Amino acid sequence: QVQLVESGGGLVQAGGSLRLSCVVSGRTFSRYAMGWFRQARGKEREFVSTISSSGGSTFFADSVKGRFTISRDNAKNTVYLQMNSLKPEDTAVYYCAAGTITPRYTLRADYWGQGTQVTVSS
Repeated sequence: QVQLVESGGGLVQAGGSLRLSCVVSGRTFSRYAMGWFRQARGKEREFVSTISSSGGSTFFADSVKGRFTISRDNAKNTVYLQMNSLKPEDTAVYYCAAGTITPRYTLRADYWGQGTQVTVSS
């Protein structure tokens, strides 16, 4: 069984930065593409970013491109989301996921974390 635990969320002012982490249990971390999704209150969950199993390829939603970066450390079973130049519209619960990169360069998730709240004040 694969378990994902996110951390690093919190309250930040607009223009600030946060780094989310997601630790994955199990020995199969390096087999999975990893990604982040977010869900704002009253809205559907949306794709944010994904990274290939090797870390060699990364993809981003247009709304975060140029502001967010994704990385992974396969030795630590951890994936990171560095979020810079945060905006109030980035406020959401952020979910880590493990799965497969789709032909549209998003992530088809097989496993989900419990989510971590990110709040950006104006």
